Amino acid sequence: MGNFKFVNTEIKGVYIVETKVFGDNRGYFMETYNYNDFKEAGLDMEFVQDNQSKSTKGVLRGLHFQKKHSQGKLVRVTKGKVFDVGVDLRDGSETYGKWVGVVLSEENKKQFYLPKGFAHGFVVLSDEAEFCYKCTDFYHPEDEGGLIWNDPDIGIKWPLDGIDNIIFSDKDKLWPRLKDLS
Repeated sequence: MGNFKFVNTEIKGVYIVETKVFGDNRGYFMETYNYNDFKEAGLDMEFVQDNQSKSTKGVLRGLHFQKKHSQGKLVRVTKGKVFDVGVDLRDGSETYGKWVGVVLSEENKKQFYLPKGFAHGFVVLSDEAEFCYKCTDFYHPEDEGGLIWNDPDIGIKWPLDGIDNIIFSDKDKLWPRLKDLS
């Protein structure tokens, strides 16, 4: 499939996307998205919004989702290193409430695809990280939902060694547990 390898994860529909990197003494070049290659892999979606964030070590963003305007996301790191997580919230899914995570970094150049119906979050492992994501629907602030990052029923194993202080937004401290979602 062209310049991409689509690696299945333990949750159906979630992929780690590995990209061919072409490098020489000038630097490197890589494709980060190609509609035809993704479609051939069964990922026939339309992206309508690109986002980028910059965060410092220990920032934990998430776990976020849109209630009615669910977003599929293709995410990657252009600077630094993060641990990225998706939690399955799809109604009727065999893996509802399960999570999958991957380290994304400027070195490994991996991408992570989460289909619609997932909560998403990440923690920054490097001194600083720049995080990019393509979304299949627009962000609607009034439609935002979330899960508390440390819900024991989900049991995410965040790699927090070397992080002295986790930094959250005020709303990310207050999200409900999975069992309390209505």
